[in-house]
Amino acid sequence: MAQNFPLAGLLRLRQLNQDQAAGKLATANARLAQTRENRDRAASALEGTGNDVGDSISLYAVAAARASARSMLSDLEALDALHRQEQDSAQTEYREARAKTVGLEKLENRHATAAEAEAISAEQKVLDELAAAGWERRRGSAQP
Repeated sequence: MAQNFPLAGLLRLRQLNQDQAAGKLATANARLAQTRENRDRAASALEGTGNDVGDSISLYAVAAARASARSMLSDLEALDALHRQEQDSAQTEYREARAKTVGLEKLENRHATAAEAEAISAEQKVLDELAAAGWERRRGSAQP
């Protein structure tokens, strides 16, 4: 019977760490995408403000709206930079977790290959012994 991979527990732990890092990366990517979408919408809204001003009250309202939109856009750009850093950090963490997992996966594959070769070799020895015993019986019964 084939021997179990001795580092199976460690491999499972590394795979769980990799899955957790992948989840963090997916969350960071989603946050970054949402922030960029909000920033783009705010920039479009700022560009879409009209220049038609009828009186001073309208002028003040347009100026206040533009100032508010610029402030919001500035905040969204700062948030975008923060989310970009979080995404970079999550990407690095995922790559490190994946690298640790890959090494153990390769060891597991080598172990499985060696165990399979060992099983085939053992089976071949049994077949050779059976063939040799059968040959000896035939040879013994063929002699007068």
